[in-house]
Amino acid sequence: MDNYIHPDPSVMIIFGGAGDLAWRKLVPSLYSLFVDKRLPEHFAVIGVDLKTMTDEEYTQHLQEGVSRFSRRAKNMEESWKAFTAHLSYITANFTKPDAYDIIKPKLKELNKEWNTTANNIFYLSIPPRFIPPIADQLGKADLASDRDHTRIIVEKPFGRDWDTAQTLDCMLLSVFKESQVYRIDHFLGKETVQNILAFRFANALFEPIWDRRYIDNIQITVAEELGVEHRGAYYENAGALRDMVQNHLLQLLCLIAMEPPISFNANEIRNKKVDVLHSIRPIPKDKIADFAVRGQYSEGQIRGKPVPAYRSEPSVDPKSIAETFVAVKFFVNNWRWQDVPFYLRTGKRMAGEVSEISINFRPAPHQPFPPTAIEHWLPNRLALRIQPKEGILLRFQAKHPGQPMRLVPVDMLFDYYGSFKTAPPDAYEILLLDVMLGDQTLFMRSDQIESAWSVITTILEAWESAPTPDFPNYNAGTWGPTESDNLLIKDGRSWLLPTIMDAVT
Repeated sequence: MDNYIHPDPSVMIIFGGAGDLAWRKLVPSLYSLFVDKRLPEHFAVIGVDLKTMTDEEYTQHLQEGVSRFSRRAKNMEESWKAFTAHLSYITANFTKPDAYDIIKPKLKELNKEWNTTANNIFYLSIPPRFIPPIADQLGKADLASDRDHTRIIVEKPFGRDWDTAQTLDCMLLSVFKESQVYRIDHFLGKETVQNILAFRFANALFEPIWDRRYIDNIQITVAEELGVEHRGAYYENAGALRDMVQNHLLQLLCLIAMEPPISFNANEIRNKKVDVLHSIRPIPKDKIADFAVRGQYSEGQIRGKPVPAYRSEPSVDPKSIAETFVAVKFFVNNWRWQDVPFYLRTGKRMAGEVSEISINFRPAPHQPFPPTAIEHWLPNRLALRIQPKEGILLRFQAKHPGQPMRLVPVDMLFDYYGSFKTAPPDAYEILLLDVMLGDQTLFMRSDQIESAWSVITTILEAWESAPTPDFPNYNAGTWGPTESDNLLIKDGRSWLLPTIMDAVT
């Protein structure tokens, strides 16, 4: 007997069901949940897309994605056959009323077959421009009126700036209630991201020193070795600031900086995150260069292999001014964090594939040791590894064996796989299951989205109005442009190498 809470009967309708996200992430995650017996007895997955396919062809198309990307892909013959009984496909233009004339009877048929009222979950795995027409058609087809059994999942980017985000929110909330809308950010589904809450608020050891008295600075790095791949057209209109900072990195900042919640209630936790966003110190328009740096990669080498410059990638303008790297310094104006800098950086084609939060503590107020003993001394550091090798590392000083007295940094490590003997589930597994359960804790509320856009609006406006730096300004396979280093050097600090890459041996 397990202790899991199992969802009520559910139907997931994936608009864009023949697309890459469904093939690479959504269906592989649903299959893993199915094998782990986390899905309800009665469930169905319906793909809706323009591409003409039969149910059998659709199933065959999805099987390749599941075999490549599901963590439960081994020995899948019997379980895959059982899973496919829950799959179907509709060829339709989801911007037209005719599509909903097909979807609506199918949902009624499943309710009749299961003798229940199932949760209808509409997943918008489509480009942002299709969100308004689909939401509108769902309303007109009376597929959004059951507030308790209807949910809609919207992928990022949620708007392009504060104005467009607010417009999109107004449109969605004219059809759905806020409790029905799940704005998904897969980063929040990662186990180590959720572990931040457990680490901070389930342990008495660290929370008393989690403030400006003991912490010198916080660094958040989300680095990718990959370039833009097939997303060149999207990236040309987004850039790293919109694509990563507005959502992923600011969400991590909120989890680190938020005040202790009263309960693990979804709205209580989201309230605390919004409080952080409201507390972020505005950056003066004439001081943007002192707080934010942008970059674009040139050709270089990744793992010893040559890679092209961003401007040579498919669907990218040869004179593109889109940034592929961003570094920003933020301050949180409140009692806990006043004057503690939060340094955020993210980029493509960087020197490592790593996501890590580094909490860097102030030095001990007095060093009684002789200079020869502390020549290798480093401040205490707590690293929260999101990927790879998910875990938490505490770096502190210890005496090296023998004489004379010599202090060296050593590591105390919690390794996710080593402790639990299992790989963490994919982020989409956690998030899709939460939608079925009606748990919005890991999803962004409308005011959260708009507050995050407000934080970066001044930077966006300054960069759009100012001359672009000489792009490209960093080589692929490096940690970004030199201006990023200068952002910290002028504060008397430097970027720390992620612990996964400089681990003490």
